[in-house]
Amino acid sequence: MKSFALSLVLGVLVLAPLSALADSYSFETVISPGDPAFTQLLGINNAGTIAGYFGDGTAVPNNGFTLTLPSNYTAENFPGAVQTQVVGINNSGETVGFYIDGAGVQHGFTFSGGTFSPVDNPHTTTVTQLLGVNNAGVAAGYWTDALGNFHPFTFSGGTFTPISLSGEVSAQATDVNNTGQVVGFNMTTSTTSEGFLDNGGVFTFLEFPGSIFTQALGLNNDGDVVGSYVDAAGNTNGFIYNIATATYQSVDDPNAVGPGGTVINGINDNGQIVGFYTDASGNVDGLVGTAVPEPTSLVLFGTGLFGLALRRRFGRSSHSTAR
Repeated sequence: MKSFALSLVLGVLVLAPLSALADSYSFETVISPGDPAFTQLLGINNAGTIAGYFGDGTAVPNNGFTLTLPSNYTAENFPGAVQTQVVGINNSGETVGFYIDGAGVQHGFTFSGGTFSPVDNPHTTTVTQLLGVNNAGVAAGYWTDALGNFHPFTFSGGTFTPISLSGEVSAQATDVNNTGQVVGFNMTTSTTSEGFLDNGGVFTFLEFPGSIFTQALGLNNDGDVVGSYVDAAGNTNGFIYNIATATYQSVDDPNAVGPGGTVINGINDNGQIVGFYTDASGNVDGLVGTAVPEPTSLVLFGTGLFGLALRRRFGRSSHSTAR
């Protein structure tokens, strides 16, 4: 399948290690030819393989794919499904997501070694979604009860483990890393949401400063969490949160327009981020962001001081979305 990508470079790209929290990013826009009006990129592994889908689910059905830039798309749709979203991917290329059958029921799935496996939480007959997966094949997701409330869990080897969240109203687990840390969000009301980080049963609640609507949607193995928040003007913005320093950085694609704004949905250990934004025409476009090193790091790299660690600079500022 042929495709194309539009890109806007905001700085010099250097393949040197650095924290995901950087001074700036270069952004590449990805528009699937399957539906030029709707593309979402939802997960990325360390090899740069991206999980996502095209189609808004109405005019064009959700169609899952994996993508290697610039335009190598591989279709990934659960057999017999009406719609499929590929949401998470690990370093071995195993993917997770969900599909919708002809009766409108949402089922989770795993896809590994060329084989699809359906995943259905025993507590529900309507909605199970898998939204992230680590390198051990542990997945994170949620199920929906008869009242429409979400309940987060992890899934491994056929076993569902519920996540007991203090103050839970309606919560999703959206990703899990190799140490077993889980992120997600809790819809405390229809208009308020808080992100969370579950570190072995110890919870940190994430609220972007000044926002009453924060959703944590992905994390990596280096202590970086990504997601979205709604600002005082009602616009959606992406963010990166560093666990070690408890600092937030707002991240927005420069092409984003209007309240749809920017959502950051996934991050790998190289600091690459993926997500989507709403453009000036009202289309939803995929995005890939790569952190640009600060000048000090560039000088050290350029002068050959390889023995010196590059200093990491953290941000000072401080669906459900696609999932």
